[in-house]
Formats: sequence, C-alpha cells, structure tokens
Amino acid sequence: MKSYISRLMYGRKLGSHEYRALLSCSGAMAAELRDAAVRTAQQRFGCAIFVRGLIEISSYCKNNCLYCGLRAGNDHAERYRLTESEILECCRQGYSAGLRTFVLQGGEDSWWSDERLVPLIEKISTKYRDAAITLSLGERSRESYKRLKEAGATRYLLRHEAANEQLYRDVHPANMSHKNRLEAIKALIDEGYQTGMGMMIGLPGQSVDNIVEDIELLALLRPQMVGIGPFIPHPRTPFMGHTAGDIELTLNTIAIVRLLLPNALIPATTALATLLDNGHHLAIKAGANVIMPNLSPVDVRSKYAIYAGKKASETEAVEGLKSLERELAEFGYTIDYGKGDYNDTL
Repeated sequence: MKSYISRLMYGRKLGSHEYRALLSCSGAMAAELRDAAVRTAQQRFGCAIFVRGLIEISSYCKNNCLYCGLRAGNDHAERYRLTESEILECCRQGYSAGLRTFVLQGGEDSWWSDERLVPLIEKISTKYRDAAITLSLGERSRESYKRLKEAGATRYLLRHEAANEQLYRDVHPANMSHKNRLEAIKALIDEGYQTGMGMMIGLPGQSVDNIVEDIELLALLRPQMVGIGPFIPHPRTPFMGHTAGDIELTLNTIAIVRLLLPNALIPATTALATLLDNGHHLAIKAGANVIMPNLSPVDVRSKYAIYAGKKASETEAVEGLKSLERELAEFGYTIDYGKGDYNDTL
C-alpha cells in the first residue's frame, strides 16, 4: 500500500480496489497515510489553518432528509431565521475579530429568496471588500446561483452526500433527486464559484465501496473544498439509534482526499470534534486545514441541530479564537485569518 500512497502524492489516480485498501488500512499503514497527507498539506499551506466565520442564518428547511435534525418532518425542531441586521452584526463582529471569510449557511428555506439574499450579499460585499462570502443554502436554480454570484458571493458549499445513486435515494425523500444534486454542483462550477462538495462517513447503508465512489467523483469534479465528517444520528429522525460513523475511516478518507486534491480546503468538522475532544487535532493530523468558528448569535446556536450533541465549546465559536490559537500552537500550527483567494489554493 505504500506504493498507492506514493502514486497519490505524485498526482496519479488509483483504481477502486486500491482506494478500498487505503480506506480500510489501520495501525502503522494508516499512520503513514495520514503523515503523507499532512506533509502534502504543509507543502501547500505551511503550518497554517484557515478560519471561516460560520453564520447559521435559518433552521427552517423544506426537505425531509432522513439523517438531518432540521428535516421538515421534525416537529420538535426549534426554528428561527436571522434578520438582515442580525447577520450584518455577525459579520461586523467576525470582521473585528480578524475573520475574512463569512459562511452563510442554512436549511433549504424558501423564505430566503433571491430578492432577500441579493441585497444582503451586496451589503456585506460592499462593506467588507477584502472578505469572501461563502454560501451554503442548498439546491437553487442556475439563475439564482448566477444572481447571487453577481451580488458578491464567490464560494458555495453543496455536499453531494452520496455518489452512489441508490444510497442517495435511501437517505433522502422521494422528491429529492441525485441527478438534480449533481446538476446543481456542476452549475456552480460552470458559474465560476469556488465550489465545495462532501459527504458523511457512516451513513446507514453506506459501504466502503460507496466511499470509493465518492472519492472517484471528487477526482472527476475536483472541487476546491471538501467537507468530510462522521455521521451522527439525531433522535428525531428515522436514523435515530444508528451507530455514529467510524472515526478511523473518516480520518483515512480525509487523508486520501488531501493526497488526491492537494490544494483543496478540507475542514476539521464540528461533527468530528463532537465525537472526540481532540477531533480538530486528529483531522488536522490527517490533512485538514480549515476550522469554522461559529459567528451565529449565542441564543440560536443550539437550535441549528443537524445532529445530536453538536459541540459548542469555546474553540468552536468566534469568542474562543484565542483559545483556538493556543490549542493549535500546542501541536505546531497557527491561524491564517486571510480569505485565501483561489490560485490553485482556496
């Protein structure tokens, strides 16, 4: 398997059985895989971790995905929408703290129409000209993506969730389409967005072969950002009671994607930090290079509950940036507050 790692490091794709072997490796071989990923990340980015300010603008969602606590069918979910002034205040606080990327994330909430989003994005981009605006608001029309980009958004995160069409169907309601999801991602790429994809590890029914398919799709589309975290069940979803995703498999997947896409931004997800106190550390030591402190108002953070037990510790929030700096320094890393414009790096 050492040859597989070497070939990835030199920009060569692997066959399905080779990816499968790396995903399943453990012990010394897993350590070698992750060490190679860290070396690759450091060659591109040094020992710096980008920080992105996350603003969770709405917990409403029209979809009924089987794994998500925000699903429309969850009558116990606490719903909220931030006002424009609240979002602008989040940006003000984040900018004052040094952040130069704002990530506006929410469920697929039809209330946030282009007519509401465009002036909001224009205000943010005009006031903070040296900051990047990232959106994570689900599937929209190509025309909508175009209008939002013209307003000032330059990045868009839309996880593909599953490259395997049957698995996608198994974890989404019948009115959601695997084809539509992939077409939306391709529309984002065509419109010139710096595009993020991603998937959960450990979804009910997911096999290692399915993760291989995810990796092969990433190799084909080559997004600038890839979000990879473990599945965590939510008690108000059909997947309540299922086991959380395997940590080692998650870390191996991060490492493989780092070697496959050496210039990508790969976050150390809150989901991983929720399962393990040192989740950020482990993800970075597998090749991750982004952390997304929460800028949302404190009183709504617990309401954006995609999964159970979402971590909201100091280092997960903008108030804890100094603590995060100390945490990273303990294993040789620093924070990069810059927006990181894409020039083969995001």
